[in-house]
Amino acid sequence: MDYGDKLFWLSVVIQRKYAEICAGFDLTPLQATLLCAIRDGPRQMADLAASLGMTKNALSQLVDRTARRELVSRANSAQDRRVVMLSVTPTGKVLAEAVYAEVAKRLPEIAKSLDADDQRDFERVATAIVDTSDLSAPTSHTSE
Repeated sequence: MDYGDKLFWLSVVIQRKYAEICAGFDLTPLQATLLCAIRDGPRQMADLAASLGMTKNALSQLVDRTARRELVSRANSAQDRRVVMLSVTPTGKVLAEAVYAEVAKRLPEIAKSLDADDQRDFERVATAIVDTSDLSAPTSHTSE
């Protein structure tokens, strides 16, 4: 296998572990990702779709399914009624925090077969990749 193959299979390993964790909370991986993405405060739907790499329509459908479980809520922005803000409900907040904590605790298990030096290198490289990736969400709450 070449490097690209290895990265593909690494993504499978990570996704499988993440799905296992989410299932323990009766959430799909997308629902868990949504909850964790908004756990610290309301986000604009358009910005959230961009951050998660989803179309607005796909995000809207995900939000509909998650809202039926009373884990998220939509509201129009006070500054611009055309802008839809998404927030976790109190129940969603508790669940999001629990999922996030479990992911932070259990996802590193994917590197458990590495020796201590390799685990530190893996953490350093993973951190560098995330820190240099465009994962930041726009912070403006006034435009869509």
